[in-house]
Amino acid sequence: MNTKLTTTTTTTNRRDVLSKFATGALFGVTAAVLPATAIDDCPKGSKNCVRATWTPPSGTSKSDAVAALRDAINAYPQAGQDNVDGGGWVVTGDDLDGSGVASVEYKSSGKGNFAKFFNGGKPFTDDLKLEVSANGVVEVRSSSRVGESDFGVNAKRVGYLANSLAAKGWGV
Repeated sequence: MNTKLTTTTTTTNRRDVLSKFATGALFGVTAAVLPATAIDDCPKGSKNCVRATWTPPSGTSKSDAVAALRDAINAYPQAGQDNVDGGGWVVTGDDLDGSGVASVEYKSSGKGNFAKFFNGGKPFTDDLKLEVSANGVVEVRSSSRVGESDFGVNAKRVGYLANSLAAKGWGV
């Protein structure tokens, strides 16, 4: 199933929340709720998680950054690339136009020995999380759901997407 990213609208971003927090702190209000969508760092020493920041060319609007990001994701081969993600991918959440958050689920083919011996022949599943700020900068996290090592799978996936954006002048 080749799922394309679609457009929905919500209005909240990290900058707005932090601004409200700073204003509250200035006036003596100490409680603030940070957005649940903020992308976590990878655990220290993790071998199955990749974290990156991608910067669009100067002057790029958030909507243009979102469009370029969607193009890169939708161009990712459903059959995988470089011996990874042979089980395809599906968009599990898309609010890039609103909160700036999207998530994509990638699956291995389930054919390799590790899948056969360690995962009952089922594909391994990885999660890609993306968050686009108001200035178009994209925070990225790709991680495996199970295991201590992914043998470079997440790095290959993030690298593929980054190269697509770098070809359009992005800093990756």
